[in-house]
Amino acid sequence: MKTEHASTPGRFRLGCDIGGTFTDFVLVDDETGAFFVYKCLTTPADPSEAVAYGIGRLLETHPGFVEALGEVIHGTTLVINAIIERKGAKTGLMTTEGFKDVLELGRELRYDAYDIFAEYPEPLVPRPFRKEIRERIASDGRILKPLDAAQVERVLKGLLDMGMESLAVCLINSYENPAHERRIKEIVREKAPELTVSTSFEVLPQIREYERTSTTVTNAYVRPITERYLKKLSRRLEDMGFSGRLYIMLSSGGITSVETARAFPVRIIESGPTAAVIASQHYGKMFAVEDMFCFDMGGTTAKSCLIQKGEAGLVSTFEVGRVQRFKKGSGLPIQVPVVDLMEIGAGGGSIARINRMGLLQVGPDSAGADPGPVCYQRGGTQPTVTDADLVLGYLDPDYFLGGTMPLDKSLAEQAITEKVAAVLGTPPVEAAFGIHDLINETMASAAKTHIAEKGGNPQLVLILAFGGAGPVHAYGLAKKIGAPRILVPPMAGVGSALGFFTAPVAFDLSRSHRVQLDNADFEALEGLFADLERDGAAVLQSAGKAEAVTFQRTLSMRFVGQGSETDLPIERKPFFHFSKKEIRALFDAAYRKLYGRTYPETPVEFVTFKVRARIPQVPFKIPKRKAEQTDLASCIKGVRDAFSVNRRAFMPFTVYDRLRLFPGASFKGPAIVEEKESTIIIGEDARATVDDYGFVWIDLETQNGGRHAQAV
Repeated sequence: MKTEHASTPGRFRLGCDIGGTFTDFVLVDDETGAFFVYKCLTTPADPSEAVAYGIGRLLETHPGFVEALGEVIHGTTLVINAIIERKGAKTGLMTTEGFKDVLELGRELRYDAYDIFAEYPEPLVPRPFRKEIRERIASDGRILKPLDAAQVERVLKGLLDMGMESLAVCLINSYENPAHERRIKEIVREKAPELTVSTSFEVLPQIREYERTSTTVTNAYVRPITERYLKKLSRRLEDMGFSGRLYIMLSSGGITSVETARAFPVRIIESGPTAAVIASQHYGKMFAVEDMFCFDMGGTTAKSCLIQKGEAGLVSTFEVGRVQRFKKGSGLPIQVPVVDLMEIGAGGGSIARINRMGLLQVGPDSAGADPGPVCYQRGGTQPTVTDADLVLGYLDPDYFLGGTMPLDKSLAEQAITEKVAAVLGTPPVEAAFGIHDLINETMASAAKTHIAEKGGNPQLVLILAFGGAGPVHAYGLAKKIGAPRILVPPMAGVGSALGFFTAPVAFDLSRSHRVQLDNADFEALEGLFADLERDGAAVLQSAGKAEAVTFQRTLSMRFVGQGSETDLPIERKPFFHFSKKEIRALFDAAYRKLYGRTYPETPVEFVTFKVRARIPQVPFKIPKRKAEQTDLASCIKGVRDAFSVNRRAFMPFTVYDRLRLFPGASFKGPAIVEEKESTIIIGEDARATVDDYGFVWIDLETQNGGRHAQAV
């Protein structure tokens, strides 16, 4: 059904999330509160093609909406893919004399102490492109050896002659005094104005040389490809009539301008998965649920996050491009704020095979969008989780993506038979269930560990399921970890794209300045905070937002001689209004809460000062559903045989059309609820209820045969 031409400026907003397999779109009409969704395959060679294609399809049903778009909010996997696939720019590094090998030395820790063949990721900058500069700044900011500008010019010319496309500059202690890095940047602008340059005082002015160098180098490595992509995307949108603002999702949970994303692409590495977590926080506030487990399973990977007391945790360091995907220390460290996500090598496209020990293995590699699962009929030959779900009856081959992308069940059965069942000597159905069950077990093991590490209890947690494959596997995951309830929001299959609308425009800044509490000048530290807030306000103003900016301040402190810090959120007031006794009391309380005790006699020091600048997001809410009818029978599409995880056999599942389900509708499993973007599987020991907003609440029976009470 086509809508009338939309001419009101700023009437629409569009969320667009590029995943490894699918690109998702959510169009919201701010005048009516209506949502419109679309989903298509990602185009890995040029992700902007899928964006243009999806917008073109939306224009067929909503002509003229592009001219009325006020905002496009975008999340992309381009940056992380460029790192993993090593498709970034040819990058050079200028660093202080004696420090060019820091990228290879790292912290000299083995991620697996007993693996004598342990591999480590190759540095993004090969050794011939790492050049030393004669200069030295002390840890307190004093210049010990002036910069040799003539040498900088010679080194720059040599790197350019070698074909360098992007430059990283990371000098010792530049977070205390960036004068030499600023001068190098000036020289680059004079001698090579077209060269992209990333300086550590702009990217990450913090202590820890290895992490600071790795982060700055990563930013330089992906900056040219990110700039080209965002320019191309902006041009495509303009050619289609878009004149609003383009925003990019940050890994920290805020959104920022495209200009900031071009300068600091290292901050958008986890831009897509983060949005589902931000949406979960929003839904938690809607229903007054403080603790939940956000589970987002797409075509390539599954991401999860434990939300406690209504907030997802932020971490300051994470890794990308791991040699051993789930072993900490085997990847490249990135020290920027990021939502505390756990990645699981499990998605609809995860490939199933028999390993060298003759056992079934699923993932972590994925068929992605090209060629994709065998059933996509795009040339894939390796069976995947989606192929198994299709064989088990969970997916309707004629209604995938609302029927726009038919699946071939016979091809899926053939691949599972040849690659798995024949080798194991089992029937194809048992092999298919083995694939489905093993991926659930993989996710459950990781989920239980993640929840336990955060002090949560999986038997009390609410699972919030997102992604095209999330609602298919949420029931099996809940059974394995003992979770009592599942919540599937409307448009769950495009949950990240929808989550963009719940994120504030925000930016995180930090600066290291080591000083003992007893010796600190609180008036000078207030000036440091003021500088960070001024820079943060400038970033938000560049995003075209004129609203009042609010700031959140955090101190990163530690005992003198300690190797790690404790973050301490503080009230935003002039820092000199705090007393040293008050700051010490706050630190001791936070440390005692984390570790059970503190050490009042040991002196403490400030290490890093952090500020989050933000403005409130545009009001967003999901409209209540109208009960046009209350006849449950009219919501039934039919009955389909599907595999029961409890009985280990096929049985009839009632199939419901989600769009027809009305507020208050309640039914017992076994059931399948279908919508265009995802499918919900409900076992025979569970009951589903639909609330006023169209959320599906699924309650599982407890071990004693009872059922958890519902409170919607």
